[in-house]
Amino acid sequence: MTNYTELIREFEEIMKSDNPDYIQENANVDGLSPMGHMMHFAASSSKHYTIENLLSEEVKTAYKEGYIHIHDLDFYSSGTTTCCQIPLGKLLEDGFNTGHGYMREPNSIMSAMALTSIILQANQNQQHGGQAIPMLDYDLAPYIKKTYEKHRMNLQNFIETKEELEKQAWEWTKKDTFQACEAFIHNCNSMNSRGGGQTPFVSVNLGTDTSKEGAMLTRCLLKAVQAGLGKGETPIFPIVVFKVKEGINYAPQDPNYALFDLALETTSKRLFPNFVFLDATFNSKYYDGTPQSEIATMGCRTRVMGNIHGKEQSVGRGNLSFTSINLPLLALETGSIEQFFIELQKYCQVVVRQLWERYRYQSTKKAANFKFLYTQGVWADGEKLKLDDHLAETLKQGTLSIGFVGLAECLVALLGVHHGESMDAYELGVQIVKKMQLYTDEATIEYGLNYSLIATPAESFAGKALRITKKKFGYIKGVTDREYFTNSFHIPVYYPIRALEKIQKEAVFHELTDGGHITYVELNGDASKNIDAVKTIVCAMKEAGIGYGSINHPVDRCLSCGYSGIINRDCPSCGEKMEQNIERIRRITGYLVGSLDKWNTAKRAEERERVKHQ
Repeated sequence: MTNYTELIREFEEIMKSDNPDYIQENANVDGLSPMGHMMHFAASSSKHYTIENLLSEEVKTAYKEGYIHIHDLDFYSSGTTTCCQIPLGKLLEDGFNTGHGYMREPNSIMSAMALTSIILQANQNQQHGGQAIPMLDYDLAPYIKKTYEKHRMNLQNFIETKEELEKQAWEWTKKDTFQACEAFIHNCNSMNSRGGGQTPFVSVNLGTDTSKEGAMLTRCLLKAVQAGLGKGETPIFPIVVFKVKEGINYAPQDPNYALFDLALETTSKRLFPNFVFLDATFNSKYYDGTPQSEIATMGCRTRVMGNIHGKEQSVGRGNLSFTSINLPLLALETGSIEQFFIELQKYCQVVVRQLWERYRYQSTKKAANFKFLYTQGVWADGEKLKLDDHLAETLKQGTLSIGFVGLAECLVALLGVHHGESMDAYELGVQIVKKMQLYTDEATIEYGLNYSLIATPAESFAGKALRITKKKFGYIKGVTDREYFTNSFHIPVYYPIRALEKIQKEAVFHELTDGGHITYVELNGDASKNIDAVKTIVCAMKEAGIGYGSINHPVDRCLSCGYSGIINRDCPSCGEKMEQNIERIRRITGYLVGSLDKWNTAKRAEERERVKHQ
């Protein structure tokens, strides 16, 4: 089959509009919309161009034969990077230009959060992944203070006592802050980016600013998430990440402990926030008491911290690209542990070289190609660039990540059991991931770039890797007998294991995957009726050394009557029976998606088979 013929075949698959593995590869894109179709056509064309013209022969072969998966291959030719942690405070204070005019520093929390939405929408069009704000509470606190000062000045001629003046000014400020947070959440779920094809991927980290203004921001945003959208819908964005820190919000005597309680209540109702644990040893080693040194994460799990070229912090930095290895395929082809490790090293080195090649290609681009990202101070020191400057030195601040899928199925192929079933398999799994981490450390030294190991958020690759492997080896119980491979290092979702044991077993892998990780616990009922259980799980994650974790549970809503709660088949309030009138919010790779028909077949199968914990 010629390359042209293959491309035409892909176009025909897109036009059929009934193959979810083509149309809904990305659950955040409406594949049936006109722009969704255009994006799929563009993506297919760009992939073919990249494979034939931009990949080396060894990389092309490894990709085509299914040993590796180059994420966001459709954006390769554009030279975009994956994601960025935006220095919001800096942009708001200095002002910025989106290309159509200069935005000056705001004078109120309402204006500040409106401009925050504009920043996120503008930046989404410059990258192929998402973006996050690493310290939303610290960055917006000054504008809450400005709002308070304005109210205080306006009220001083009407209120006699200082105490009443302060009280009233803060009440008005709180109302403004809550309204600003509500507007921000509505914007995050209604803004269009990338030609109208999708809403921006937005994550925000917060919870550690103990100032009155910072704590107010966190409280109001969590309350706004609880309130939901216009008809009570659960917001898909922003992905809220609550930072848990001893001495700040973890114990009853801590100044922000009430915010931790509110975060637990909010996640029991709306699935967000997720929780990042600053006291985990691999996170705390960076902490020097400043907000910038606190670990922040992208909602999907990407973590950027170590840096051989500058400050070891996430602010103004991001992932350049990542590529994942199909572990079960290697295990089945080798058949022995010794030979498996030889092949693992080979393909890790292939990925290292591929990431280096992609970095070199990205470096040929100029600041003019990404004016907002690199000239307005979003990326570290980008504002120092002239439009004609190349990006090689600037991009060195970012990370290059090796990922992996199917550790569980890999272990079954090698030992007959996975790491949830056997301590021998568990120890081998740890050994495998340690080897991969070692190769990224060696690559960092050899290439002078920030290589890291990421526990892949394999929304589409989990299914693709399975199909490639099954085509070669057929049906193998415990390996290729499902529609997907297990994400990264996770204990298989279908395996019955106690929640606390799952947490403890997965914790060790968090330290090894410095490019990003997450552990989920799936609950079997309405979590809002048992917030103590939610707290127990979150605290267990913290004490076990988890870096980033979240809790899944059913969040359903009847579109006919507005009832929210668990809906098995018929709505218990109005009796609605039509599935299309039931909104089912579920989590996928760190973010939420309503309507399971937006998922591809592999992820639908994975969601169906998840074991629910008591």
